[in-house]
Amino acid sequence: MNKTTAFKAISLLWMGSLAGAGFAFLTQVLLARKLGSNDFGAFSSALTTITLLAPLAGFGISQYWLKAFGQEGWAAKRWLKPSFEFIALSTLFLICAIVAWALLTNHDRLTQHLLLILSLYILGQLSVELVSSKLQLEERYLRLALWQFFPHFLRCSMVFIAAVVSATPIAAELYAVFFSVIALVFFLLAIPQLLQMINGRLTLKGHELTAEFKDFAARPGMLSVASASWPFGIAAFSHLIYFQSNIILLKHLSSNSAAGIYSVAFTIMTAVYLLPSVIYQRFLLPKMHRWANHDPDMFYQIYRKGNWMMLLLGTLAMLVILLFADWAVPLLFGEAYRGAAAVLKILSICAPVIFLAFSAGATLVTQEHMKVKVKYMALVAVINVLLNLTLIPLFDLRGAAIATVVSNVLLLSLYFYGAQRLVFKSRLR
Repeated sequence: MNKTTAFKAISLLWMGSLAGAGFAFLTQVLLARKLGSNDFGAFSSALTTITLLAPLAGFGISQYWLKAFGQEGWAAKRWLKPSFEFIALSTLFLICAIVAWALLTNHDRLTQHLLLILSLYILGQLSVELVSSKLQLEERYLRLALWQFFPHFLRCSMVFIAAVVSATPIAAELYAVFFSVIALVFFLLAIPQLLQMINGRLTLKGHELTAEFKDFAARPGMLSVASASWPFGIAAFSHLIYFQSNIILLKHLSSNSAAGIYSVAFTIMTAVYLLPSVIYQRFLLPKMHRWANHDPDMFYQIYRKGNWMMLLLGTLAMLVILLFADWAVPLLFGEAYRGAAAVLKILSICAPVIFLAFSAGATLVTQEHMKVKVKYMALVAVINVLLNLTLIPLFDLRGAAIATVVSNVLLLSLYFYGAQRLVFKSRLR
């Protein structure tokens, strides 16, 4: 792929993701304004809990497919059938566990209802991830952009219509129903595409269908799939802990209102992280698996140039947030959320840190380095929770923001250490 084609593909993915993020952002604005900080905090906390647990369904299968096909080419089709068996079993177990947890533990009535309704949201998250990996392998970037855009668009549309049409306030549970219905729709839409994949109708890019890739003697079972994919599942789970657990902990250690205010700042930072996410997770990741195994010079050049680009873009993002946070937050979300501006300014420090972490961390996904990355992420997740438990009772919202900044700086340091010492050790020597 030449530079012009690559630029077009990245632009397409970025515009699709930007549009999707815009509708996701608007959805949060509407919910924040209509529900108020207390119910919005409860809704955000329940949704964050479900999102945090969602990677346990399939446990990293979608990301492992990118690695397996990058290493084995067409022969990686041998992983598909046991993968789907493992996905079905783990998803069923996870939904049952969430329902039991909601019913049997001491939640307030609103939180219990939200958890029960949103348990089906897992099916939508899983479907989007699985089909996205298929489309990445096929390099069908227009379909990938649309597939990731429409869930956000439909959720926003339903929330907007309900908020405008209804003359009376709508309960948070009804908004949760909207989210789960759309998740079920995308689950049903994903089934035909995944059936095509399991039947071998896959247009894999970047690999010739040569004799060496036609077949492998070994046919993995579910245990082999679980053994191969668990680092990717743990990585996704750990990422969500140090990225989103603040909202859940603020709800329990402070109040629903505090969780709602922090959710506003978190929503803005999520939109900021969109660009590096598109570049590394949606466009470059399948290629980096190929380069790491078959073109190490290209792999190293992408790493070096990516570091400088991410540092520049992340610094610009931080400066923009610092300049506009005070008036942008109340303008978008209302005066009730003005306190989120101070939190947002603290979190803005994370912009250059996370942008760089995308570059360095992407190198650790390749070859056999994923288990090292998982250790780094799990360590940061544990430290993040401990920092939140310590700082939230002392500093409330600012404590949660400080815990996030410290965790992200530690993560970046570990990623750079791993990239320099493990991935590119021989080259740097």
